[in-house]
Amino acid sequence: MMPGLPSVQASQIPLPPAAPGVPGAGASAATGGSSFKSMLVDSIDQVNAMQSEANRAIEALATGEDVQPAEVLTAVQKADLAFKMVMQVRNKLMAAYEEVKQIRV
Repeated sequence: MMPGLPSVQASQIPLPPAAPGVPGAGASAATGGSSFKSMLVDSIDQVNAMQSEANRAIEALATGEDVQPAEVLTAVQKADLAFKMVMQVRNKLMAAYEEVKQIRV
């Protein structure tokens, strides 16, 4: 794990429960398209892979292996940007969920 960049696990991001009786809630890949949840989990897995790659690059640079410092910096910046983007998506989803919860029916 990189200092300052916590590793993100899909189980750490709270997802709102599927609303009962709402068409399309809990859609799966069997209905013809991939579900939003699976897309989100795949994105988190990709970010985690980027962070692991950046960690390997930092370790290679620190141990004196033949690696370009520019490549290490690029890997770290990619991982940081991807993590920040996932966090912003999570924050927007949680804000939207909270707003929907406040709607009186």
